[in-house]
Amino acid sequence: MAIRNYVMVCGGSGCMSSHSDQIYKAILEECKEQGIEDSVKVVQTGCFGFCSQGPIVKILPEDTFYANVKPSDAKDLVSEHLVKGRKVTRLLYDKSQSTEIGSVDIPFYKKQVRIVLRNCGLIDPENIHEYIARDGFKALEKVLFEMTPEDVINELKTAGLRGRGGEGDPGAYMNRSTIEGDPCSILEAMTIAGHTIGAHQGFIYIRAEYPLAVHRLEVAMKQCHELGLLGKNIMGSGFDFDIEIRLGAGAFVCGEETALLQSIMGRRGMPQPRPPFPATKGLWGKPTVINNVETWANVPEIIVKGGVWFATIGTDDSHGTKVFALTGKIANSGLVEVPMGTTLRDIVFDIGGGIPGGRKFKAVQTGGPSGGVITAEHLDTGIDYGNLKKLNSIMGSGGMIIMSEDDCMVDTAKFYLNFAIDESCGKCAPCRIGGRSMYALMEKITNGSATMADVETIKKIAEAMSRGSLCALGQTTPNPVLSTLRLFPEEYKAHIVDKHCPAGKCKKLISFEVIPEKCIGCNACSRHCPVGAITGGIREKHVINPAVCIRCGACKQSCKFGAILVK
Repeated sequence: MAIRNYVMVCGGSGCMSSHSDQIYKAILEECKEQGIEDSVKVVQTGCFGFCSQGPIVKILPEDTFYANVKPSDAKDLVSEHLVKGRKVTRLLYDKSQSTEIGSVDIPFYKKQVRIVLRNCGLIDPENIHEYIARDGFKALEKVLFEMTPEDVINELKTAGLRGRGGEGDPGAYMNRSTIEGDPCSILEAMTIAGHTIGAHQGFIYIRAEYPLAVHRLEVAMKQCHELGLLGKNIMGSGFDFDIEIRLGAGAFVCGEETALLQSIMGRRGMPQPRPPFPATKGLWGKPTVINNVETWANVPEIIVKGGVWFATIGTDDSHGTKVFALTGKIANSGLVEVPMGTTLRDIVFDIGGGIPGGRKFKAVQTGGPSGGVITAEHLDTGIDYGNLKKLNSIMGSGGMIIMSEDDCMVDTAKFYLNFAIDESCGKCAPCRIGGRSMYALMEKITNGSATMADVETIKKIAEAMSRGSLCALGQTTPNPVLSTLRLFPEEYKAHIVDKHCPAGKCKKLISFEVIPEKCIGCNACSRHCPVGAITGGIREKHVINPAVCIRCGACKQSCKFGAILVK
């Protein structure tokens, strides 16, 4: 019997954590129960990208997009949609629109161009034949039989592909999701690179905390070996190439290439002085090419479609697309792949849906702990390598964390600084000592004991770190602090001079009070106070004792009448 419908169930880590694996099994069981298992194919795919709507189920060929699906919804999806041909309206992404809405009609996807994520959400990542059906390994075949190594290099130069570097930024997960949804694209690209440079061995360095990505890589590698696409005499070409997986402990510093190489070789992941550079002397002293997952994922498409095609996407100095992990105070969080040069406004408001709750946009942090913040005045700036540099930020791995008027920029900078300190390998003094010294001063600022002279000390430490640190981790650790100092000086002044946190985030600089005219004496605040700081009986005006209050905010969260004021 011919397949009539394909049911695509998100199998990315985010949706799996919300029981999408149970949804997948439940739909399979319902199809069998209702006798349609031969005409329906249920596929567990990679990430669809629209993570805030997960778990997602998409049904083809109608392209019906179901959001926030639960295992208990499987019966309705099968009996109503697959058997009776009626959409399950309550599960549709936008219930206010036509029941014919599909993913192509959803604003989140309209301005995206998927190259890196081209197969994510469209294929079964554990079935190599589905990858092959979408031109998989066509690029490798072309390289092995029609192109010289020089041809490959020239094609990539024409494309203008630049490294999409960086690993482990807080809130960034594009590389993990690419592997989970399309592992064969990475294996194909690395095999192409091996043939081009004359290498016969590749290594994939991946965090051990990503078990799903590791599993799908292992499955893909096994299938590649079975089909003669890895190992000896690939495609009968006489070329031998194999790949090993090396698990890392999740150290942020191992995103630095020399530290990564040390870890692969079983040593402690610590940066090494350069030169020699890895391209001259890398793994076990041999020349080594290092690239990020997102960079590799572009290579097969460039080989198949040509460097000229790739160069027409993006801007003059930043070609192609970039994948961003859009998180924070944003309505539509998830993975976003857009052409280089797409404006921040398009990403935040058209794709991301703006700031929830009617709050104002305040800033966006790009580049993680190594980057900086960008303010509302630059919302119409096209995001590419050059423009981010002009704005004193970086692309990094692609983390894009949105902040609203409720966020404290001093506290945000302190968070990133603390992350970088924890991830420092401690090898060089400027990073090891400078980071902690700077953090101590930031602590003074957020607890109300700093002076304006401390700001100047922070700047001096930052300069010493950027000049003297061995690797980019230490050199860029001060960036979030310097960025917020430059763009939000009034917030630092409020913390230091006024002893007040305007956003109400720094606990030692805020206080809670009851607004008498709004208090009805319901006792909700006093019942939720963990330290008994609130007095007042039923139908009496309540009072908060500031000497006892620990500023946890439980009173404000429990009050339904807006009677708690944060000062």
